Parts: sequence; structure tokens; C-alpha cells
Amino acid sequence: MVETPTTPLTVAKLKALCVLNDLSSTGKKAELLERLLEAGVDKETLGIEVFDEETATFHSVTDESDDIAEKGESEEVEAEPVMLSLEDDDTMTPSVAETKPSVRTKASSTPLTQEDEPDDDILEGEILEADLIDDELPEEAAIPAPEELAPQDSPSTAKAPLTLREMLQRPQAVAVILTLLILGAGGWYYVNNQLEPFTADSLRYGDEMRYVVSEGSFMASDEYVTLITDQLNDIEEYCKMRLLFDGTGSLAITDGSTLELTTQPNEDRLGAVAAKGGQGMTWLAVESVNSFSFSKFNIYGHVPTTSVTGGQMCPDFAEGREGTADIGITRWTELREQATLSTQVDMTLQNTGGTYDGTAMAYGVGGLLGGLETLSPGLGLILQPVELADFFGNNYITNDATGTSSGWEWRVIGSEKIGSTNMWKVTASHRDIQDFCLGYATMNLWLDADSPWAARQTVDVAISSEETSRSSCSEWQKRGIDAALPEGELELHHAFERTYLQRGVKQIELGKSYDNRPQANDLNPDENDLVAWGVDEDHLPDNSTLRDHPLDLAMTCMDEFGSEASGATTALDQNGYVWRALNQKNVSATEWNISWVATDNTAGWVLFSVSGDASNLQCEYLSRGAYDDSVTHNRDSIPEVLPLEQLEARLMNQQRFADLTGEEALFTSTGLHDDTRVGYLVVVPGSGFGFDITDIFDSVTGATTVDMQRQWDGGDWDHTFSLLADGTDGRVVGWTHIAVLEAGS
Repeated sequence: MVETPTTPLTVAKLKALCVLNDLSSTGKKAELLERLLEAGVDKETLGIEVFDEETATFHSVTDESDDIAEKGESEEVEAEPVMLSLEDDDTMTPSVAETKPSVRTKASSTPLTQEDEPDDDILEGEILEADLIDDELPEEAAIPAPEELAPQDSPSTAKAPLTLREMLQRPQAVAVILTLLILGAGGWYYVNNQLEPFTADSLRYGDEMRYVVSEGSFMASDEYVTLITDQLNDIEEYCKMRLLFDGTGSLAITDGSTLELTTQPNEDRLGAVAAKGGQGMTWLAVESVNSFSFSKFNIYGHVPTTSVTGGQMCPDFAEGREGTADIGITRWTELREQATLSTQVDMTLQNTGGTYDGTAMAYGVGGLLGGLETLSPGLGLILQPVELADFFGNNYITNDATGTSSGWEWRVIGSEKIGSTNMWKVTASHRDIQDFCLGYATMNLWLDADSPWAARQTVDVAISSEETSRSSCSEWQKRGIDAALPEGELELHHAFERTYLQRGVKQIELGKSYDNRPQANDLNPDENDLVAWGVDEDHLPDNSTLRDHPLDLAMTCMDEFGSEASGATTALDQNGYVWRALNQKNVSATEWNISWVATDNTAGWVLFSVSGDASNLQCEYLSRGAYDDSVTHNRDSIPEVLPLEQLEARLMNQQRFADLTGEEALFTSTGLHDDTRVGYLVVVPGSGFGFDITDIFDSVTGATTVDMQRQWDGGDWDHTFSLLADGTDGRVVGWTHIAVLEAGS
């Protein structure tokens, strides 16, 4: 009769071995043992045989027990180290009564009875059936052997080192592996939640981000007030004002259709749009639109009053106007040169003072900060979430990275979690504001690799002209600031935070050329059209046929005024010239106001009226005056310019400047509106009204600008259309159209 093999292993361990060997784990102990033997599991693993290192032979469990019995029951037997396992009976079903782990000797050979076996149904639910790692793991994947986790056996009972396969076949290894998997998963989660460095992704056609604008405040005093009042056409002349605003905003890159590519033979530049430049020619450009919808746009203004001494003072009391505003800023960037072609600001403001609706177009740099952006490049970045690729370029965004961009110095100071997303945090400060001792302009940016714009941005700006007195500023810096910057103070604080992001598909490729791109000879007038009147003429040529009394005709009246305009006639007869001239239609007559300068830099003005025609000209002297400040006389710096009549014709060309012609513009289809006035201004190096442009620029030539303006009533609305152009090449600098509906109208 064949002896039934026995094993000291528990039912739970046998079941675990069945799981590891892809065998059924149901049944009693004997059935499990027999199933494992039939599967080829070696007897040593099953505890049926043990290896004797002294004799280098295998002994059955019964033989070993007989040897131990011969040595006597009183002989102390070394205990096997206790291993806690997910499958150990003692681990799974600990006895409350036990105060220390039981010790089973190696000599024990008493078979377990039915009463000793735990219930199979209970064990069935306690075994974890999981897909473990393959048997053929590399040996470098070191899993601690039981010998490493427990006290070492004595030399007489030491076991041979186990192979990796043997370790994986041990039930104790299951607990170790599962523990490592859990710890490994935790480590993987930790590593993958560390913020990875990145370089900013380029914009794509169709990109869009929405955000909230919060904690917005703007304060301006003295000359800085005009930065807002000029843009919003506020009807009051404030000496100090504050804006409080909150709302939402959005940034979007237009995805242009094939209709924008009428000048192109193919669709390689699909996504770009056709846009006009200052010369009225058509370019391909990237169109970006930044829109604000302010649910709160409250204006608190201080109206200047007369003091007891007769001077002007700015009171502490402010009148408030609560309202809302919608503002859109559209910018066109030319594809090849990546230069700003034009910037358009559209606004609608409603408050207790009335409704204001307007458009301001600047060909080149422009925006809500007006000329301050030109004086301090990059300062306009505070008005919208920063575009990362434009600001950081190819710089690697990682901890402690630094750089400069558009007048800003920036540094990555670490990472911070915004909502559920880890982001890099960057601080930036404007160098010009700091170097010129004007105050400070700082931004905090939170960057997300998935977003082409800053996901969050806070802005803090404080500028004061009084700061120029600091001893740390050099004298030339102080002179330049005193001459060019407005007097007063300016503060701006607000925060942007992203609420929605949608990425486009096609990446914008800047620096690429395209067909039918305007050339230099298409932009500038012919040299034969330019006039060097500064050599020996009295004024800029104007023989317009669109106006009844052009300047050339009007200047013939000067000889008729005699002593009433003696200062002007004397200066003009002795090599003086007219540096500023402005006309205004008055029914059938035209009023001209000319400003003259003599060779000794004294300057004055004369106002007179002209009516009739060339054959029957009627001249009427109206008024005259002298300027307290001197104006530099410098004929050599007067540039060559287009005569006024040629510049008018250029601006009337609807193929170039369609926005300048219409019922709500400067021109009709045949000429100027009757209420459109025209003027010009000549600026040369030197001083004028206490201002010397050579204090700022080492080398500068003269400039001539031509300005036009029209004011009219349209129902309940008061309209103003203004334009400024460069007289040397006919380029439009910018124009504005403002309509005001006063409260109660």
C-alpha cells in the first residue's frame, strides 16, 4: 500500500501555491497536495522532503521526525523564524487568546486532523487571486529572501540560497510582491505629479482662452488722466480719477478662411487674414482679439476747482459714475516681419453720465495705454494674459530659470497648484520703470504647458513722476523723464484667471514670406512728389481743390493786415516760417490759425478769416498772440513732405483707407465733409514749450504731421472723428471715432 504523503504546510499555503501554479484552489488539504504533486511541484517546496546539507541528501518529513525523536523530546529545537504573509493562517485569522506567535519545530511530523483544518469556504474568499509578475524576472529585481528578512540560521541548519523562481513560489513572496507593487505605484504617482520643465508652445489658429478679471483698480492723476479720458472720451476734465472694474475676458486667434487669401495662389498660409497697414496696402497677418466685458466699470473723478487765490486745485471729493463696459482690442501682426501692423480698440461704456461708443485705430503699437506703450515698450503686456511663446521664446521653463523680454526681467521661482493643476510660477518686473526710478511694474505669472497664454496673472503697477528726484537716477535719465513722461501718478492692479481653454489645430508660422507682399515702391510716394519747402518757403504747400480756401491762397492775406499782424509779417519776411497751421470751416468762410517762428526763436500766432474766391478774396483779421515759451527756428531740419493736396488725395483713396470715407468719417465720395478741418505741425530738434527732444534722443531729425478732425451731431449722439498722418510719406499714424450720448438725451 502506497503511503499517503503528508506536509506541514497549512491549507492556506497550499491554496496559494495552487494559485501561483494556475491550479484550482478548492478542496481539502489532501486534494490540494495531490493536485500540486500531479502538477510537478517539487516535494521540497511542498514540505514533503527537506534537504540535509551535511549529507547532501533529501529526507522525507517522516524520516526527519524519527531522527529528532531519537535525540529525545527534551532536546531544545531551534525555532523557525516567523514570516507574516497574506496567506498565513495566523495572519488571516489571528487568535485573540494568543499573546505571542506559536513556534513550530522542524521535527514535527504529526499530520493535521480534520478538526485542525480551517473551513474551506472562508479561506476561499481570503485568497487574493491576482496576476503577478512573470517568473522570468531579471535577477536585478531583487526581492528580499526570507533569510534576509529573518534572523540567520545557525551554521548547522543553514539552507541553500533560493532561486528567484523558488522565492516566487513561496507564499510569503506574494505579500512582499504586493507590497512592492503598492509602494511602486505610489512612487510612480509621486514622480508623475512633479512639474515637468517645458518650452512654450506656439500659438495656433483657432486658439481661445476665457478668463475672469478680478480686483481691478486704476488710479491716475494730473496728465496721466488723459490716458483714460482720451480713450473713453469722458466728458469731464478730471484732475484725478479712479476706475474700479471686474468682469470677464477672452483671448482668441482668428482662424482665417480661404476668402482671406484672394492674393495668394495656394492655401499655404491658410489661417492668416488680410489686413491694412498705415500706407493702406494689404498684408497677411495673424489676428488676435482680446475682449473684455466688465460688469463693474465705475469711474470716480475729481473735478478741478478754483482756489481762493485764483489758481486751480484738485479737491479730495470725487464724484462717482457706476456703470458697465465692453472693450475689444484687436491686433494684426504681419506674418513675415512679425511687426504689429495695426491695433484697434472698440469700446462701449455705459454709466450714469451717459453712453460712450468709440473706435481707436493705431497703425503700429497702440492700445489702452496710448503713447505710454510707445515710450516704455512691453508695458502693454499688463493689459492681457501674457502670450508665452512671444514672452519666453525658446527658454526652458524650469525652476530658477531667468531671462529678459520686452523690457521685462523674469524668473521662475517654483511651482504652485492652481485648482487641480500644478503650474510654474514666474515673477517679472519692468526694467525701464525701475531704472528710471519711476516706481514699479511687476507681474506674477502661472504657466501651464498646455496653454499658450498665462493661465493666471496678477499685475501691480505704480508710476510717479516725483520718483525722478531720487539720487540713484543719473542726470540725463531725470532730464529725459521730466521731458517725456506725463506729470502725476498712475496705478494699476488686477488679476486674470483662466476658466476655459480651446486649442486650435494649425500652428502659426511667423517669419514666412508669401506672394504679392507689398514692396517698398508700393508704399512710399515718388521722390518727385516730395517738396523741400524748408529751404526758403514760408509754409507747407497747400493748393487743395477740395477746400475753398487752401493755405497758399489764405497766406496772401498777411500783407493786408499791416500792423495788426506786424510780428508775423516781420518774422516771415526775415526768414521765419509757419510751423503750425490749422483751418476751420465757418459757413462760407474759412478761419486759419497760423503759428510762426522767427530766426531769434520768438514765436506767436495769428487768427484770420478768408472768404470769396481767388478773384475776389476777402480777408478779415480776428486775433493774434505771442507764445511765452520759445520755439526753435531750424530750417535745415524741416523734412521733405507731400503737399497737403496730395496727402488728401491719398487718404481719400478707398482702396487704401476705406474707413476714412463715409457718413461717419472725414471724406465723402467727392471730397471732405464741410465740417472737416485740416492742419499740420512741424517739429525740429531743439526746444519748444520747455521741451527739447534732444534730451532724450542723441540724434533726431525733424518731423511733419498732418491732422484732420470732424465734429458733428447725429441725432442724440455727438460724434468726433480724428486722424493723424505722417506728412513725409502719407502713412496714417492712427484715427479715432467717438460717439457720446449724454444721460437724459
